[in-house]
Amino acid sequence: MSAGDITPVLQAASSADQQVRNAGEAQLQLAEQQNPSAYMAALASELANSEKPADIRQIAGILLKNALDAPGADATKKAQQHERWLALDSGVKQHVKQSLLATLPAKEPTSRHTAALALAKVAAIELPGQQWPDLVKLLLGNMGVQPPDPGLRQSTLQALGYICEEMGAIHDDVLSQEEINSVLTAVVQGMQKNEENNDVRLAATVALYNALEFAHSNFSNESERNYLMQVICEGTNSADERVREASFECFVKIASAYYDKLPPYIETIFQLTSAAVTSDKEEVAKQAIEFWCSICEEEAAIQDEIDDGDTSQQHHHFVQKALQPLVKLLLEQLLKQEENQDLDDSVWNVSMAAGVCLGLVALAVRDEIIPLVIAPFVQPNIDKNTAPEDWRYREAATFVFGCILEGPSPDQLAQLVGLGLNFLLNAMKDPKVQVRHTTAWTVGRIFEFVHGSGANPPVITSANLGPIVEALLQSIKDEHHIAEKVCYAISQLAAGFKDDESSPLSPYFKDIIQALLETAARQGESTRLQAEAFEAINEVVRCASSDVLPMVGQLIPLMINKLNETLAANPDTAEASQRQSEVQGLLCGVLQVIVQKLSEQDSTKTVVTQHADQVMQVLLRVFGCRSATVHEEALLAVGALTYACGHSFIKYMDAFFPVLSTGLTNHQEWQGCLVSVG
Repeated sequence: MSAGDITPVLQAASSADQQVRNAGEAQLQLAEQQNPSAYMAALASELANSEKPADIRQIAGILLKNALDAPGADATKKAQQHERWLALDSGVKQHVKQSLLATLPAKEPTSRHTAALALAKVAAIELPGQQWPDLVKLLLGNMGVQPPDPGLRQSTLQALGYICEEMGAIHDDVLSQEEINSVLTAVVQGMQKNEENNDVRLAATVALYNALEFAHSNFSNESERNYLMQVICEGTNSADERVREASFECFVKIASAYYDKLPPYIETIFQLTSAAVTSDKEEVAKQAIEFWCSICEEEAAIQDEIDDGDTSQQHHHFVQKALQPLVKLLLEQLLKQEENQDLDDSVWNVSMAAGVCLGLVALAVRDEIIPLVIAPFVQPNIDKNTAPEDWRYREAATFVFGCILEGPSPDQLAQLVGLGLNFLLNAMKDPKVQVRHTTAWTVGRIFEFVHGSGANPPVITSANLGPIVEALLQSIKDEHHIAEKVCYAISQLAAGFKDDESSPLSPYFKDIIQALLETAARQGESTRLQAEAFEAINEVVRCASSDVLPMVGQLIPLMINKLNETLAANPDTAEASQRQSEVQGLLCGVLQVIVQKLSEQDSTKTVVTQHADQVMQVLLRVFGCRSATVHEEALLAVGALTYACGHSFIKYMDAFFPVLSTGLTNHQEWQGCLVSVG
């Protein structure tokens, strides 16, 4: 395929008409397979041709990049693509590289940016083998072109940043210290506050972010470190929101990579982050909060190492020193919720970021966070209900209580939970959906981190267990996203009784399982609710004590019937077929857990063997379905059955051996192959 032939094919591949688009994509795939050399050369020429439409040039560049490193490709595929490039004729490779360099000054930003991306992919292949030794020098030369070309400087900085990102994924030292110093010099020049072009300044700041992991030598030099920190600080005050956000992203990376170098700068950074969180745009504020998240994670890890006797890394106690103003700052952000944010898991706002950060603060300072959160914020706000917008205070108070449950000692938390649990159970009936959702999540967190932790006094007692179960089984009928959190709470409630000889939960076993089965069967609900309900059933069964094992045995024929129902259904859409497969996988998972649980004792293992024929029959039918994920779950269920049946499993081998053989030879579906070996 020549450069002249590829334009109409690229246009077809981007057509709104699906039939035309499919034909174009097929033609491109065939060209890549039959003659990758001509294919990549044609794409490079198309990208570099300023007379071609900008969207076509961009598509050509993306396809070229993907031919060098396909998105989502595994290590084997990446290695094949790299070997294919290295095997190309040297003239073709030179043409591609020159075309990419020639596109960096292009007028269209999309063409420049795509060229920078593809250039980094070539660099990732060639630089480790010293096959393009002058690349960095060539790129740095662009920064001094006269008269200055802002577009060229921007794309060059983008290319340098992407190259650093690619080199960061390679463990060997590919770039020399001299090259690193030169890159950092160019980047810092582009970041300076007197840089008039904000696109250039942004590209430079992003490039620094990608280059930071190579800057250990520079951060060890006080004067160089001071200069780097200065330009980043100046970037946080830029008039351009994008530059401010990228500058705080640099601080986030520095917090983890250069924690030990931060003492001289931490007070200034606190002032900058506080100002950003308080008054800047949301995206900038979230990155400012993320800096403190990183500091908390670092200090929590250091403290854990100290607790284990390792004192090799110095603990600067940044969080502890800034604790009161930091907690106050974060608490103020909790009231900035979005309406209905609980319905969309993709929502990530300042309120949620602040809650997560407070949770990490709790991990870092442990018990010290309790008096700063409970009395000043939780207690006065958790039942506030004098105005319509007061739901924000109730939700925020409940949210922060759930956030800080990991870190402080269980005994400290148990006293607070003991005082507030009944209130939280009542709050699961709050008129505001968002409050009910957060409350269900918080109750689950209480069960996960305080219940069963050996806390004194215990959180769950004979006096409150009944009301707890009643509240959960009532709330599980609520809207699906709330029911998901209730399923999680039930799982954690059961897990807290796991090692009890006779579980206090046993009298409620039947009602809990029934409620979970009804939840899993709710029509028109999300598949995630179904998955959460079945996982809760699994946990309740795993943690069941001996006195309810006969009821566990009764679940086997029920699961067999449910599997048979799904096998008999004829889905009429791809989406329905996918959902059917998911349900079959979940049911196989429940069967596996039930069989494993009953096989723990000889007295109940016979229940499994009594149903073994029906279990094996339905699992063999499942293997007839064309879904690798379902096969994996079914194989695990068969594995549990083999343990229960022992030598008597041999009678199923004639029927099962072809399935096992297929699993062992299907290397493409390696998870199923691994399960087959296991």
